[in-house]
Amino acid sequence: MPSSRRSAALTAALTAAALARPASWVVRAAQGLPTALGAGRRELRPTVAGAAQFSEGKFHNTLPSPAVPPAAARTGLLRQMREDRHNGVPARPVPVLRPHFPEHAGELAVTWFGHSSALVEIDGRRVLLDPVWGERVSPSPLVGPRRLHEPPTPVADLPPVDAVLISHDHYDHLDLPTVRELLRTQSAPFVVPIGVGVHLRGWGVPADRIVELEWDGATSVAGLTVTCTEARHFSGRSFARDTTLWASWALAGPRHRVYFGGDTGYTPAFAAIGARLGPFDLTLLPVGAYNEAWRAIHMDPEEALRAHGDLGGDVLVPVHWATFNLAFHRWAEPVQRLAAGALRGGVRLVVPRPGERIDVLAPPPPADWWSAVGSADGSADGSADDDLPAAGTGGRSPGRSEGLSPRN
Repeated sequence: MPSSRRSAALTAALTAAALARPASWVVRAAQGLPTALGAGRRELRPTVAGAAQFSEGKFHNTLPSPAVPPAAARTGLLRQMREDRHNGVPARPVPVLRPHFPEHAGELAVTWFGHSSALVEIDGRRVLLDPVWGERVSPSPLVGPRRLHEPPTPVADLPPVDAVLISHDHYDHLDLPTVRELLRTQSAPFVVPIGVGVHLRGWGVPADRIVELEWDGATSVAGLTVTCTEARHFSGRSFARDTTLWASWALAGPRHRVYFGGDTGYTPAFAAIGARLGPFDLTLLPVGAYNEAWRAIHMDPEEALRAHGDLGGDVLVPVHWATFNLAFHRWAEPVQRLAAGALRGGVRLVVPRPGERIDVLAPPPPADWWSAVGSADGSADGSADDDLPAAGTGGRSPGRSEGLSPRN
């Protein structure tokens, strides 16, 4: 569907959702939609048509991976949307640290900014992962899941980076305002799965700053080998799905290796990636926004531990949790389950606070900070705007789950 028609459809959805809202609210909620939605099928087709995972008009996982649950599961999801929508809210403020960046990148370090955004230092280079600094993960400035904590630092205060990696085009992994700020403040290339570069070019990123790869494709950046690896997920920034490829990433320097899972369900491909490109000194794996209904495309904490083992991982840092309320589980649950499983299995786990820099070669003693934050009891309410479905986000609302149609 061309961008203009997709914009019109989403504007109509916003209007219906707003019901008695003033017309001015609808106009403000729809502001910037055509640009934020990114490229449509027509613009993407010349780039993606020949890709190995692309057939019958869309990209495919290696394994069957339904993103929409079967009809039998939808009744339970509707109940969860009514009863559990606020479970993912923290009971107390999330501790946010002002990050300290050394003048020179370290041998192996990670600074977590929240959700899936992180800065990895590997063999003296810096790589920025899925940077999202926006207030909402949505094409709309007024509708969509909003942040549960502030960004630890402005984009402009980041040190110079050697590459920006994007795992896929969902709003909580590819954020237009952040891309614009990185375009202004950094000179590094964007290394992305095939098709995502079309979004970037439409947003003004020069073609010579974009590297698009398919699974198993690799490029060299600042002496690092960056390999696009398989993930089990889906894509799309509006009602059209699977229009661009999704991926995980393997980074290899002269001395160390790092794996970034992006967003993915569990897949046997982890073992193959570990055998071919591992073992990995550090893995960053998604642990949040899980639900039985979309098990194929989101891992739970125990699956993340299994993936870490498959990859030959040494130190595990959990991502895709804490910053946005995207599912029905309680806020602290992903890391509580992960920590318990890591203790049982002898896995080296590091859970930084947002903004905290961890020297992976000399990590601090384990510290449970998330239990002090805790999870809300489910009675917390968002603002009135939070009760409206988000356009282009599969029907979820700010501070609530992805519902019947997960987007992240």
